Amino acid sequence: MTNKILLKFAKKGINLSPEAYKKVLEAENPLDFTSSLIVKLKGGDFKSKDLVSVSGQTVDEIMRNSTIEKSTTRPQLTQKETKKPTVEPKPKKETKKPSSISDFKKESDVKEKYVNKENTEALETVENKKVKFKRNLTKTNVEYDFKIIQDTSKKSYTSGELENLIAYFQSRYEKLANILVKRPELKNYTKVADIEEGQSNLSLILMVREIRSTKNGHKLIEFEDDTGTIPILFSNKNEEVFKEAEKLVKDEVIGVLADKNGDLAIGNEIINPGVMRIPKKEMDFSIVFLSDVHIGSLTFLEDAFTRFIDWINCEFGNEEQVKIAESVKYLVIGGDIVDGIGVYPNQEKELAIKDITQQYNEAARFLGNIRSDIKIIIAPGNHDASRVAEPQPAVPEEYAKALYELDNVEFISNPGVVSLDGINVLIYHGRSFDDLVMAVKEFTHEKNDLLMEELLKKRHLAPIYGERTPLASELEDYLVIDEVPDVFHTGHVHINTHKKYNGIHLINSGTFQTQTEFQKIYNIEPTPAEVPVLYKGKYKCLKFI
Repeated sequence: MTNKILLKFAKKGINLSPEAYKKVLEAENPLDFTSSLIVKLKGGDFKSKDLVSVSGQTVDEIMRNSTIEKSTTRPQLTQKETKKPTVEPKPKKETKKPSSISDFKKESDVKEKYVNKENTEALETVENKKVKFKRNLTKTNVEYDFKIIQDTSKKSYTSGELENLIAYFQSRYEKLANILVKRPELKNYTKVADIEEGQSNLSLILMVREIRSTKNGHKLIEFEDDTGTIPILFSNKNEEVFKEAEKLVKDEVIGVLADKNGDLAIGNEIINPGVMRIPKKEMDFSIVFLSDVHIGSLTFLEDAFTRFIDWINCEFGNEEQVKIAESVKYLVIGGDIVDGIGVYPNQEKELAIKDITQQYNEAARFLGNIRSDIKIIIAPGNHDASRVAEPQPAVPEEYAKALYELDNVEFISNPGVVSLDGINVLIYHGRSFDDLVMAVKEFTHEKNDLLMEELLKKRHLAPIYGERTPLASELEDYLVIDEVPDVFHTGHVHINTHKKYNGIHLINSGTFQTQTEFQKIYNIEPTPAEVPVLYKGKYKCLKFI
Protein backbone atom coordinates (compact mmCIF):
# COMPACT_ATOMS: atom_id res chain seq x y z
CA MET A 1 0.00 0.00 0.00
CA THR A 2 2.65 2.53 1.07
CA ASN A 3 4.84 1.85 -1.97
CA LYS A 4 1.85 2.18 -4.28
CA ILE A 5 0.98 5.57 -2.80
CA LEU A 6 4.55 6.84 -3.07
CA LEU A 7 4.73 5.65 -6.69
CA LYS A 8 1.53 7.53 -7.56
CA PHE A 9 2.97 10.78 -6.26
CA ALA A 10 6.39 10.15 -7.82
CA LYS A 11 4.92 9.59 -11.28
CA LYS A 12 3.31 13.03 -11.08
CA GLY A 13 6.52 14.70 -9.92
CA ILE A 14 5.23 15.27 -6.37
CA ASN A 15 7.25 14.69 -3.19
CA LEU A 16 5.57 14.67 0.22
CA SER A 17 7.09 15.76 3.50
CA PRO A 18 6.89 13.14 6.29
CA GLU A 19 4.08 15.13 7.91
CA ALA A 20 2.07 15.29 4.68
CA TYR A 21 2.66 11.59 4.00
CA LYS A 22 1.36 10.77 7.48
CA LYS A 23 -1.86 12.70 6.80
CA VAL A 24 -2.41 10.75 3.57
CA LEU A 25 -1.96 7.42 5.36
CA GLU A 26 -4.41 8.50 8.07
CA ALA A 27 -7.19 8.98 5.51
CA GLU A 28 -9.98 6.42 5.59
CA ASN A 29 -9.18 5.39 2.01
CA PRO A 30 -5.55 6.47 1.38
CA LEU A 31 -5.47 5.44 -2.29
CA ASP A 32 -8.61 7.37 -3.19
CA PHE A 33 -7.47 10.35 -1.15
CA THR A 34 -4.11 10.22 -2.96
CA SER A 35 -5.86 10.53 -6.35
CA SER A 36 -7.89 13.54 -5.16
CA LEU A 37 -4.84 15.25 -3.69
CA ILE A 38 -2.83 14.77 -6.90
CA VAL A 39 -5.62 16.36 -8.95
CA LYS A 40 -5.73 19.38 -6.63
CA LEU A 41 -1.95 19.81 -6.55
CA LYS A 42 -1.52 19.47 -10.33
CA GLY A 43 -4.69 21.32 -11.22
CA GLY A 44 -4.23 24.32 -8.91
CA ASP A 45 -1.88 27.27 -8.84
CA PHE A 46 1.07 25.23 -7.59
CA LYS A 47 4.36 25.53 -9.50
CA SER A 48 6.86 22.71 -9.96
CA LYS A 49 9.04 24.05 -7.15
CA ASP A 50 6.03 23.90 -4.77
CA LEU A 51 5.76 20.16 -5.38
CA VAL A 52 9.35 19.37 -4.37
CA SER A 53 8.29 18.88 -0.75
CA VAL A 54 4.57 19.30 -0.06
CA SER A 55 4.02 20.21 3.59
CA GLY A 56 1.37 18.91 5.94
CA GLN A 57 0.02 22.46 6.17
CA THR A 58 -0.51 22.51 2.39
CA VAL A 59 -2.47 19.24 2.61
CA ASP A 60 -4.60 20.71 5.41
CA GLU A 61 -5.29 23.87 3.38
CA ILE A 62 -6.33 21.87 0.32
CA MET A 63 -8.63 19.72 2.44
CA ARG A 64 -10.16 22.80 4.04
CA ASN A 65 -10.50 24.98 0.94
CA SER A 66 -11.70 22.23 -1.35
CA THR A 67 -13.92 20.63 1.31
CA ILE A 68 -12.17 17.29 0.70
CA GLU A 69 -12.89 14.97 3.60
CA LYS A 70 -10.74 12.02 4.57
CA SER A 71 -13.53 9.60 3.76
CA THR A 72 -14.20 10.68 0.15
CA THR A 73 -12.45 11.34 -3.13
CA ARG A 74 -14.54 14.29 -4.31
CA PRO A 75 -15.57 17.62 -2.73
CA GLN A 76 -18.54 17.55 -0.35
CA LEU A 77 -21.52 18.10 -2.60
CA THR A 78 -24.45 17.46 -0.25
CA GLN A 79 -26.30 20.26 1.53
CA LYS A 80 -25.90 20.83 5.25
CA GLU A 81 -28.02 19.00 7.82
CA THR A 82 -29.72 22.16 9.07
CA LYS A 83 -32.71 23.07 6.94
CA LYS A 84 -33.60 26.65 6.28
CA PRO A 85 -37.24 27.67 6.48
CA THR A 86 -39.03 27.71 3.16
CA VAL A 87 -39.52 31.23 1.90
CA GLU A 88 -42.17 31.78 -0.72
CA PRO A 89 -40.78 33.88 -3.56
CA LYS A 90 -42.53 37.21 -3.88
CA PRO A 91 -44.78 37.48 -6.94
CA LYS A 92 -43.26 39.46 -9.77
CA LYS A 93 -44.72 42.89 -10.35
CA GLU A 94 -46.27 43.53 -13.74
CA THR A 95 -43.82 45.61 -15.72
CA LYS A 96 -44.02 47.08 -19.16
CA LYS A 97 -42.03 44.99 -21.61
CA PRO A 98 -38.94 46.91 -22.72
CA SER A 99 -38.76 47.74 -26.39
CA SER A 100 -35.03 47.14 -26.54
CA ILE A 101 -32.58 44.70 -25.03
CA SER A 102 -30.41 47.64 -24.05
CA ASP A 103 -32.94 48.59 -21.30
CA PHE A 104 -31.43 47.24 -18.09
CA LYS A 105 -30.78 47.74 -14.38
CA LYS A 106 -27.37 48.64 -13.02
CA GLU A 107 -25.09 45.73 -12.18
CA SER A 108 -24.87 47.03 -8.61
CA ASP A 109 -28.64 46.58 -8.24
CA VAL A 110 -28.30 42.96 -9.33
CA LYS A 111 -25.49 42.29 -6.83
CA GLU A 112 -27.48 43.97 -4.05
CA LYS A 113 -30.38 41.65 -4.73
CA TYR A 114 -28.20 38.58 -4.20
CA VAL A 115 -26.84 39.85 -0.91
CA ASN A 116 -30.40 40.11 0.38
CA LYS A 117 -30.96 37.13 2.74
CA GLU A 118 -34.61 36.65 1.80
CA ASN A 119 -33.84 36.30 -1.89
CA THR A 120 -30.99 33.88 -1.23
CA GLU A 121 -33.25 31.61 0.80
CA ALA A 122 -35.89 31.72 -1.90
CA LEU A 123 -33.31 30.49 -4.39
CA GLU A 124 -32.15 27.71 -2.11
CA THR A 125 -35.64 26.36 -1.45
CA VAL A 126 -36.89 26.41 -5.05
CA GLU A 127 -36.29 22.64 -5.29
CA ASN A 128 -39.12 22.07 -2.81
CA LYS A 129 -41.69 23.61 -5.14
CA LYS A 130 -43.42 21.84 -8.00
CA VAL A 131 -42.77 24.27 -10.83
CA LYS A 132 -44.48 23.92 -14.19
CA PHE A 133 -41.87 24.85 -16.74
CA LYS A 134 -42.73 26.07 -20.21
CA ARG A 135 -40.69 23.20 -21.57
CA ASN A 136 -43.02 20.76 -19.84
CA LEU A 137 -46.26 22.44 -20.81
CA THR A 138 -46.04 22.00 -24.56
CA LYS A 139 -44.39 19.16 -26.43
CA THR A 140 -42.68 20.12 -29.65
CA ASN A 141 -43.25 18.69 -33.10
CA VAL A 142 -40.00 20.14 -34.44
CA GLU A 143 -37.72 17.59 -36.08
CA TYR A 144 -34.04 17.89 -35.27
CA ASP A 145 -31.22 16.56 -37.39
CA PHE A 146 -29.08 16.22 -34.28
CA LYS A 147 -26.09 13.90 -34.01
CA ILE A 148 -23.38 13.49 -31.38
CA ILE A 149 -20.15 13.02 -33.34
CA GLN A 150 -17.72 12.94 -30.41
CA ASP A 151 -18.52 12.25 -26.76
CA THR A 152 -15.88 10.69 -24.53
CA SER A 153 -18.15 10.28 -21.49
CA LYS A 154 -18.22 6.50 -21.71
CA LYS A 155 -14.97 6.00 -23.63
CA SER A 156 -12.58 7.59 -21.22
CA TYR A 157 -10.22 5.20 -19.43
CA THR A 158 -6.94 5.58 -17.60
CA SER A 159 -5.33 3.84 -14.65
CA GLY A 160 -2.73 6.58 -14.20
CA GLU A 161 0.12 4.14 -14.88
CA LEU A 162 3.20 5.00 -16.93
CA GLU A 163 2.10 2.72 -19.77
CA ASN A 164 -1.06 4.82 -20.18
CA LEU A 165 1.00 7.98 -20.50
CA ILE A 166 3.19 6.42 -23.20
CA ALA A 167 0.10 5.23 -25.11
CA TYR A 168 -1.42 8.72 -24.76
CA PHE A 169 1.53 10.49 -26.40
CA GLN A 170 1.87 7.78 -29.05
CA SER A 171 -1.81 8.33 -29.92
CA ARG A 172 -1.24 12.10 -30.15
CA TYR A 173 1.81 11.70 -32.38
CA GLU A 174 0.18 9.19 -34.72
CA LYS A 175 -3.05 11.21 -35.12
CA LEU A 176 -1.23 14.44 -35.93
CA ALA A 177 1.37 12.69 -38.10
CA ASN A 178 -1.51 11.33 -40.20
CA ILE A 179 -2.66 14.91 -40.77
CA LEU A 180 0.82 16.30 -41.48
CA VAL A 181 1.84 13.55 -43.88
CA LYS A 182 -0.80 14.81 -46.32
CA ARG A 183 1.33 17.90 -46.89
CA PRO A 184 3.52 17.49 -50.00
CA GLU A 185 6.67 18.61 -48.13
CA LEU A 186 6.22 15.85 -45.54
CA LYS A 187 4.99 13.03 -47.75
CA ASN A 188 8.35 11.26 -47.54
CA TYR A 189 9.38 12.38 -44.06
CA THR A 190 12.24 10.67 -42.22
CA LYS A 191 12.20 9.19 -38.73
CA VAL A 192 14.96 10.48 -36.43
CA ALA A 193 16.61 7.06 -36.15
CA ASP A 194 16.70 6.77 -39.96
CA ILE A 195 18.65 9.97 -40.62
CA GLU A 196 21.71 8.88 -42.56
CA GLU A 197 25.22 10.12 -41.93
CA GLY A 198 25.93 13.02 -44.27
CA GLN A 199 22.22 13.60 -45.01
CA SER A 200 21.78 17.37 -45.33
CA ASN A 201 18.10 17.97 -46.15
CA LEU A 202 15.69 16.85 -43.43
CA SER A 203 11.91 16.48 -43.60
CA LEU A 204 10.65 15.46 -40.16
CA ILE A 205 7.45 15.06 -38.13
CA LEU A 206 8.31 15.74 -34.51
CA MET A 207 6.95 16.38 -31.04
CA VAL A 208 8.35 19.31 -29.04
CA ARG A 209 10.23 18.04 -26.00
CA GLU A 210 12.06 21.07 -24.61
CA ILE A 211 12.37 24.74 -25.61
CA ARG A 212 15.42 26.86 -24.76
CA SER A 213 16.83 30.22 -25.79
CA THR A 214 20.55 30.56 -26.52
CA LYS A 215 22.69 33.41 -25.19
CA ASN A 216 22.44 35.01 -28.66
CA GLY A 217 18.65 34.89 -28.58
CA HIS A 218 18.12 31.96 -30.96
CA LYS A 219 15.65 29.15 -30.22
CA LEU A 220 17.18 25.74 -29.57
CA ILE A 221 14.42 23.16 -29.46
CA GLU A 222 14.78 19.48 -28.66
CA PHE A 223 12.33 17.35 -30.61
CA GLU A 224 11.46 13.67 -30.53
CA ASP A 225 9.54 11.03 -32.40
CA ASP A 226 8.99 7.37 -31.54
CA THR A 227 12.54 6.50 -32.62
CA GLY A 228 14.76 9.17 -31.05
CA THR A 229 15.50 12.82 -30.30
CA ILE A 230 17.07 15.67 -32.28
CA PRO A 231 17.97 19.29 -31.39
CA ILE A 232 17.17 21.94 -34.02
CA LEU A 233 18.26 25.58 -33.95
CA PHE A 234 15.91 28.34 -35.19
CA SER A 235 17.95 31.46 -35.90
CA ASN A 236 16.54 34.89 -35.06
CA LYS A 237 18.09 36.10 -38.32
CA ASN A 238 15.42 34.13 -40.17
CA GLU A 239 12.59 36.34 -38.91
CA GLU A 240 9.68 34.43 -40.43
CA VAL A 241 10.58 30.99 -39.10
CA PHE A 242 11.78 32.45 -35.78
CA LYS A 243 8.38 34.09 -35.26
CA GLU A 244 6.72 30.70 -35.74
CA ALA A 245 9.25 29.06 -33.40
CA GLU A 246 8.27 31.50 -30.65
CA LYS A 247 4.70 30.14 -30.78
CA LEU A 248 5.81 26.55 -30.28
CA VAL A 249 4.81 24.93 -27.00
CA LYS A 250 5.84 21.72 -25.30
CA ASP A 251 4.25 18.47 -26.50
CA GLU A 252 2.78 19.79 -29.75
CA VAL A 253 3.42 17.90 -33.01
CA ILE A 254 4.68 19.73 -36.11
CA GLY A 255 6.53 19.23 -39.35
CA VAL A 256 10.06 20.65 -39.69
CA LEU A 257 12.19 21.20 -42.76
CA ALA A 258 15.85 21.62 -41.78
CA ASP A 259 19.41 21.63 -43.09
CA LYS A 260 21.90 19.42 -41.29
CA ASN A 261 25.58 20.24 -41.20
CA GLY A 262 27.49 17.79 -39.01
CA ASP A 263 25.81 17.54 -35.62
CA LEU A 264 23.87 20.80 -36.00
CA ALA A 265 20.45 21.04 -37.66
CA ILE A 266 19.11 24.48 -38.66
CA GLY A 267 15.32 24.83 -39.01
CA ASN A 268 14.14 26.45 -42.26
CA GLU A 269 10.40 25.92 -42.04
CA ILE A 270 7.79 24.97 -39.44
CA ILE A 271 4.67 23.24 -40.75
CA ASN A 272 1.61 23.20 -38.50
CA PRO A 273 -1.07 20.54 -39.04
CA GLY A 274 -3.44 23.47 -39.71
CA VAL A 275 -6.90 23.57 -41.28
CA MET A 276 -7.87 24.05 -44.90
CA ARG A 277 -10.56 26.57 -45.81
CA ILE A 278 -13.99 24.95 -45.52
CA PRO A 279 -16.94 25.66 -47.85
CA LYS A 280 -19.84 27.75 -46.57
CA LYS A 281 -22.95 25.87 -45.49
CA GLU A 282 -26.42 27.33 -45.76
CA MET A 283 -28.46 27.68 -42.55
CA ASP A 284 -32.21 28.35 -42.32
CA PHE A 285 -32.14 28.28 -38.50
CA SER A 286 -30.15 29.88 -35.67
CA ILE A 287 -27.88 28.66 -32.87
CA VAL A 288 -27.36 30.48 -29.55
CA PHE A 289 -24.08 30.03 -27.65
CA LEU A 290 -23.67 30.37 -23.89
CA SER A 291 -21.01 29.45 -21.34
CA ASP A 292 -19.88 30.49 -17.86
CA VAL A 293 -23.35 31.34 -16.58
CA HIS A 294 -22.15 30.60 -13.03
CA ILE A 295 -25.56 30.11 -11.45
CA GLY A 296 -25.13 30.00 -7.68
CA SER A 297 -22.51 32.74 -7.52
CA LEU A 298 -23.19 36.05 -5.77
CA THR A 299 -21.99 37.74 -8.95
CA PHE A 300 -24.40 35.82 -11.24
CA LEU A 301 -26.50 38.35 -13.20
CA GLU A 302 -29.96 36.90 -12.62
CA ASP A 303 -31.91 39.85 -14.05
CA ALA A 304 -29.86 39.82 -17.26
CA PHE A 305 -30.24 36.04 -17.59
CA THR A 306 -33.99 36.33 -17.03
CA ARG A 307 -34.13 38.89 -19.85
CA PHE A 308 -32.20 36.42 -22.01
CA ILE A 309 -34.77 33.70 -21.23
CA ASP A 310 -37.60 36.12 -22.07
CA TRP A 311 -35.87 37.03 -25.33
CA ILE A 312 -35.34 33.44 -26.48
CA ASN A 313 -39.03 32.86 -25.72
CA CYS A 314 -39.84 35.76 -28.10
CA GLU A 315 -41.25 37.81 -25.22
CA PHE A 316 -38.56 40.49 -25.01
CA GLY A 317 -36.81 42.83 -27.42
CA ASN A 318 -37.63 44.88 -30.50
CA GLU A 319 -39.05 43.52 -33.73
CA GLU A 320 -35.66 42.57 -35.20
CA GLN A 321 -34.47 40.91 -32.00
CA VAL A 322 -37.67 38.88 -31.66
CA LYS A 323 -37.29 37.80 -35.29
CA ILE A 324 -33.85 36.41 -34.42
CA ALA A 325 -35.29 34.59 -31.40
CA GLU A 326 -38.03 32.99 -33.50
CA SER A 327 -35.39 31.34 -35.70
CA VAL A 328 -33.46 29.74 -32.79
CA LYS A 329 -33.45 25.95 -32.93
CA TYR A 330 -30.44 25.05 -30.75
CA LEU A 331 -28.87 26.41 -27.56
CA VAL A 332 -25.28 25.30 -26.87
CA ILE A 333 -23.87 25.74 -23.34
CA GLY A 334 -20.12 25.23 -23.25
CA GLY A 335 -19.44 24.68 -19.55
CA ASP A 336 -19.70 26.32 -16.12
CA ILE A 337 -23.46 26.59 -16.12
CA VAL A 338 -23.10 26.63 -12.31
CA ASP A 339 -20.39 28.09 -10.07
CA GLY A 340 -19.67 24.77 -8.34
CA ILE A 341 -18.29 24.03 -4.88
CA GLY A 342 -14.65 24.10 -3.71
CA VAL A 343 -13.27 25.12 -7.10
CA TYR A 344 -10.87 27.69 -5.62
CA PRO A 345 -9.87 28.79 -2.12
CA ASN A 346 -12.56 30.60 -0.09
CA GLN A 347 -15.11 30.20 -2.89
CA GLU A 348 -17.90 29.67 -0.34
CA LYS A 349 -17.70 33.39 0.54
CA GLU A 350 -18.74 34.24 -3.02
CA LEU A 351 -21.66 31.79 -3.26
CA ALA A 352 -25.37 32.55 -3.03
CA ILE A 353 -26.16 28.82 -3.25
CA LYS A 354 -23.74 26.65 -1.32
CA ASP A 355 -24.94 23.23 -2.50
CA ILE A 356 -24.06 21.83 -5.92
CA THR A 357 -27.36 20.00 -6.42
CA GLN A 358 -29.34 23.13 -5.59
CA GLN A 359 -27.20 25.07 -8.07
CA TYR A 360 -28.22 22.62 -10.81
CA ASN A 361 -31.83 22.76 -9.61
CA GLU A 362 -31.71 26.52 -10.06
CA ALA A 363 -30.22 26.04 -13.54
CA ALA A 364 -33.12 23.71 -14.34
CA ARG A 365 -35.57 26.39 -13.19
CA PHE A 366 -34.13 28.82 -15.74
CA LEU A 367 -33.65 26.38 -18.63
CA GLY A 368 -36.99 24.74 -17.90
CA ASN A 369 -38.66 28.02 -18.79
CA ILE A 370 -37.20 28.05 -22.30
CA ARG A 371 -39.74 27.21 -24.97
CA SER A 372 -39.96 23.54 -25.82
CA ASP A 373 -38.94 23.70 -29.49
CA ILE A 374 -35.31 24.56 -28.68
CA LYS A 375 -32.86 21.70 -28.12
CA ILE A 376 -30.28 22.44 -25.41
CA ILE A 377 -26.79 20.89 -25.48
CA ILE A 378 -24.77 21.09 -22.25
CA ALA A 379 -21.05 20.35 -21.85
CA PRO A 380 -19.11 20.66 -18.56
CA GLY A 381 -16.46 23.17 -17.54
CA ASN A 382 -13.98 23.28 -14.68
CA HIS A 383 -16.67 24.61 -12.28
CA ASP A 384 -19.10 21.78 -13.02
CA ALA A 385 -19.55 18.52 -11.10
CA SER A 386 -17.44 16.52 -13.52
CA ARG A 387 -13.88 15.28 -13.04
CA VAL A 388 -11.27 18.03 -13.26
CA ALA A 389 -8.99 16.33 -15.79
CA GLU A 390 -9.77 16.67 -19.49
CA PRO A 391 -11.47 15.15 -21.36
CA GLN A 392 -14.29 15.74 -18.88
CA PRO A 393 -17.24 13.33 -18.99
CA ALA A 394 -20.73 14.84 -19.19
CA VAL A 395 -22.20 16.33 -16.02
CA PRO A 396 -23.45 13.28 -14.04
CA GLU A 397 -27.15 12.82 -13.42
CA GLU A 398 -26.66 12.29 -9.68
CA TYR A 399 -25.96 16.02 -9.24
CA ALA A 400 -28.00 17.46 -12.12
CA LYS A 401 -31.11 15.26 -12.00
CA ALA A 402 -33.40 18.26 -12.42
CA LEU A 403 -31.67 19.14 -15.70
CA TYR A 404 -31.79 15.53 -16.91
CA GLU A 405 -35.56 15.54 -16.39
CA LEU A 406 -36.07 18.40 -18.85
CA ASP A 407 -37.19 17.54 -22.37
CA ASN A 408 -34.78 18.13 -25.25
CA VAL A 409 -31.67 18.53 -23.10
CA GLU A 410 -28.57 16.67 -24.28
CA PHE A 411 -25.39 16.19 -22.23
CA ILE A 412 -21.97 15.67 -23.79
CA SER A 413 -18.34 15.67 -22.73
CA ASN A 414 -15.78 18.47 -22.79
CA PRO A 415 -14.60 18.52 -25.51
CA GLY A 416 -17.46 17.30 -27.62
CA VAL A 417 -18.61 17.57 -31.23
CA VAL A 418 -22.22 17.75 -32.36
CA SER A 419 -23.91 18.09 -35.74
CA LEU A 420 -26.81 20.55 -35.65
CA ASP A 421 -28.77 20.13 -38.89
CA GLY A 422 -25.48 19.54 -40.70
CA ILE A 423 -23.50 22.29 -38.93
CA ASN A 424 -20.62 20.64 -37.02
CA VAL A 425 -19.90 22.40 -33.73
CA LEU A 426 -16.74 21.69 -31.71
CA ILE A 427 -17.45 22.55 -28.07
CA TYR A 428 -14.46 23.05 -25.77
CA HIS A 429 -14.62 24.93 -22.49
CA GLY A 430 -11.19 26.50 -23.02
CA ARG A 431 -9.16 25.87 -19.89
CA SER A 432 -5.99 25.38 -21.93
CA PHE A 433 -6.10 29.10 -22.79
CA ASP A 434 -4.44 29.69 -19.41
CA ASP A 435 -1.43 27.57 -20.41
CA LEU A 436 -1.15 29.10 -23.88
CA VAL A 437 -1.14 32.65 -22.48
CA MET A 438 1.63 31.70 -20.02
CA ALA A 439 3.74 29.96 -22.69
CA VAL A 440 3.55 32.44 -25.57
CA LYS A 441 4.22 36.09 -24.74
CA GLU A 442 2.08 37.58 -27.53
CA PHE A 443 -1.12 35.81 -26.44
CA THR A 444 -3.68 37.27 -24.00
CA HIS A 445 -7.03 36.20 -22.57
CA GLU A 446 -8.67 39.25 -24.13
CA LYS A 447 -7.69 38.10 -27.64
CA ASN A 448 -9.05 34.60 -27.18
CA ASP A 449 -10.07 34.45 -30.84
CA LEU A 450 -6.34 34.31 -31.62
CA LEU A 451 -5.98 31.50 -29.08
CA MET A 452 -8.73 29.54 -30.82
CA GLU A 453 -7.05 30.13 -34.17
CA GLU A 454 -3.74 28.87 -32.77
CA LEU A 455 -5.35 25.70 -31.40
CA LEU A 456 -6.84 25.02 -34.83
CA LYS A 457 -3.39 25.49 -36.39
CA LYS A 458 -1.93 23.05 -33.87
CA ARG A 459 -5.00 20.78 -34.31
CA HIS A 460 -5.01 20.16 -30.58
CA LEU A 461 -7.19 21.66 -27.83
CA ALA A 462 -4.65 21.39 -24.99
CA PRO A 463 -1.17 20.67 -26.38
CA ILE A 464 0.79 21.47 -23.19
CA TYR A 465 0.85 18.54 -20.78
CA GLY A 466 1.43 18.85 -17.03
CA GLU A 467 0.79 22.56 -16.46
CA ARG A 468 -2.38 24.37 -15.29
CA THR A 469 -4.74 22.28 -17.40
CA PRO A 470 -5.08 18.78 -15.90
CA LEU A 471 -5.06 16.20 -18.70
CA ALA A 472 -5.94 12.55 -18.19
CA SER A 473 -3.39 10.19 -19.73
CA GLU A 474 -5.96 8.23 -21.70
CA LEU A 475 -5.07 5.37 -24.00
CA GLU A 476 -6.17 7.70 -26.82
CA ASP A 477 -5.70 11.47 -27.02
CA TYR A 478 -9.26 12.76 -27.43
CA LEU A 479 -8.17 16.40 -27.56
CA VAL A 480 -6.68 16.13 -31.04
CA ILE A 481 -8.95 17.98 -33.48
CA ASP A 482 -9.51 15.09 -35.90
CA GLU A 483 -12.16 16.72 -38.07
CA VAL A 484 -12.40 20.41 -38.99
CA PRO A 485 -15.62 21.93 -37.55
CA ASP A 486 -17.90 24.60 -38.99
CA VAL A 487 -18.04 26.30 -35.57
CA PHE A 488 -15.47 26.27 -32.77
CA HIS A 489 -17.16 27.32 -29.51
CA THR A 490 -15.27 28.07 -26.28
CA GLY A 491 -15.75 29.86 -22.95
CA HIS A 492 -13.75 29.97 -19.70
CA VAL A 493 -12.19 33.44 -20.04
CA HIS A 494 -15.53 35.35 -19.75
CA ILE A 495 -14.74 37.55 -22.75
CA ASN A 496 -16.96 37.46 -25.83
CA THR A 497 -15.15 37.32 -29.17
CA HIS A 498 -15.85 36.25 -32.73
CA LYS A 499 -13.64 35.69 -35.72
CA LYS A 500 -13.98 33.81 -38.96
CA TYR A 501 -10.89 31.79 -39.81
CA ASN A 502 -10.70 29.75 -43.02
CA GLY A 503 -14.50 29.67 -43.10
CA ILE A 504 -14.79 28.50 -39.46
CA HIS A 505 -16.71 30.58 -36.92
CA LEU A 506 -14.58 31.03 -33.79
CA ILE A 507 -16.94 32.01 -30.96
CA ASN A 508 -16.27 32.63 -27.28
CA SER A 509 -19.58 33.24 -25.57
CA GLY A 510 -18.48 35.34 -22.61
CA THR A 511 -20.35 35.04 -19.29
CA PHE A 512 -23.34 35.96 -17.12
CA GLN A 513 -21.13 36.82 -14.16
CA THR A 514 -19.57 40.14 -13.19
CA GLN A 515 -15.85 40.47 -12.51
CA THR A 516 -14.60 38.02 -9.89
CA GLU A 517 -11.84 38.60 -7.33
CA PHE A 518 -9.60 36.24 -9.29
CA GLN A 519 -10.11 38.27 -12.47
CA LYS A 520 -9.31 41.49 -10.61
CA ILE A 521 -5.93 40.06 -9.60
CA TYR A 522 -5.07 39.30 -13.24
CA ASN A 523 -6.73 42.47 -14.58
CA ILE A 524 -9.20 40.50 -16.71
CA GLU A 525 -12.25 42.56 -17.72
CA PRO A 526 -15.23 40.29 -18.52
CA THR A 527 -17.97 41.08 -21.05
CA PRO A 528 -21.06 39.93 -19.13
CA ALA A 529 -24.46 39.19 -20.68
CA GLU A 530 -23.29 39.36 -24.29
CA VAL A 531 -24.90 36.47 -26.16
CA PRO A 532 -23.55 35.36 -29.57
CA VAL A 533 -26.00 33.97 -32.10
CA LEU A 534 -25.40 32.40 -35.49
CA TYR A 535 -28.50 33.86 -37.13
CA LYS A 536 -29.03 31.77 -40.25
CA GLY A 537 -25.26 31.63 -40.70
CA LYS A 538 -24.51 35.27 -39.83
CA TYR A 539 -22.92 36.27 -36.53
CA LYS A 540 -24.95 38.48 -34.20
CA CYS A 541 -24.27 39.55 -30.61
CA LEU A 542 -27.10 40.62 -28.30
CA LYS A 543 -26.36 42.51 -25.09
CA PHE A 544 -28.67 42.02 -22.13
CA ILE A 545 -27.18 44.69 -19.84
